[in-house]
Amino acid sequence: MTDSTIRTHTDERRANETETERKKKTETEATRSSDERERCPECGGNVLSDAEHGETVCDDCGLVIDDAEIDRGPEWRAFDSAEKDEKSRVGAPTTNMMHDQGLSTNIGWQDKDAYGKALSSRQRQKMQRLRTWNERFRTRDSKERNLKQALGEIDRMASALGLPENVRETASVIYRRALEEDLLPGRSIEGVATASLYAAARQAGTPRSLDEITAVSRVEKDEIARTYRYVIRELGLEVKPADPESYVPRFASDLDLSDETERRARRLLKSAKEQEIHSGKSPVGLAAAAVYAAALLTNEKVTQNEVSGVASISEVTIRNRYHELLEAEERASV
Repeated sequence: MTDSTIRTHTDERRANETETERKKKTETEATRSSDERERCPECGGNVLSDAEHGETVCDDCGLVIDDAEIDRGPEWRAFDSAEKDEKSRVGAPTTNMMHDQGLSTNIGWQDKDAYGKALSSRQRQKMQRLRTWNERFRTRDSKERNLKQALGEIDRMASALGLPENVRETASVIYRRALEEDLLPGRSIEGVATASLYAAARQAGTPRSLDEITAVSRVEKDEIARTYRYVIRELGLEVKPADPESYVPRFASDLDLSDETERRARRLLKSAKEQEIHSGKSPVGLAAAAVYAAALLTNEKVTQNEVSGVASISEVTIRNRYHELLEAEERASV
């Protein structure tokens, strides 16, 4: 063995020994710092973390070592596993308003990379192919495609009618049930989706008239009414008759009427209910007539044509109903 070979082996051994000593030194320092954190600097006792008060204290002498700890746990409480899963935030919440409940991935439409730079033409073509195949895999069977189209219709109509998110969620659940119960054969997707939204709005206490629903739907009024009756009968939905008072706030707001007029309209409807005048009459017509009569009684300027446009009913209906409401209040006051 030559001198150069011996020197090389010696250098390698020294380098290995130096690396081993460095690792041991690092481990020793880490252990020492860990022991220092776990021991009280005053008495050397055990250190405990008080999560309730956000403090680090000595278990033996009670010394407060740190009083500004960061609570890295959740800010909510859960009392069972279901509630814990519901409140846990690991991505977007699931929703019935999407055909896949929001669990699948989406490829963004922007042709940019993570740094905001524009993609090259070859990368853009590749991303377009990926979007196409991603869309195909998201709706692989006819049921998924049906659900996607229907939920899109529900969202579109609910937005046009100004309905809140809870109504959209309920309508999506009703449509899913109708699809599972095999109620769609022989009926259009748009018809069942519209009927589901109509039923959900009535269940939530934010009803819309059949004419308003028809105005934003792609199906005729008769088909909506027929499908609605079929869906609630087959699914056993409990839908109470629409209350005329539930329409009053919206009509008064659209006509820019005062709170006094709205309260007066409610009193007129209550008098009509006590004398059972509302039985067999359209709740929308009664609400519109009550708003018009209340505006006259409070000296606010509003025409029958304006009320008719807001409520989507004829002026003849308003004239007939508001006379009946005024007569009912007169009889109640006698």
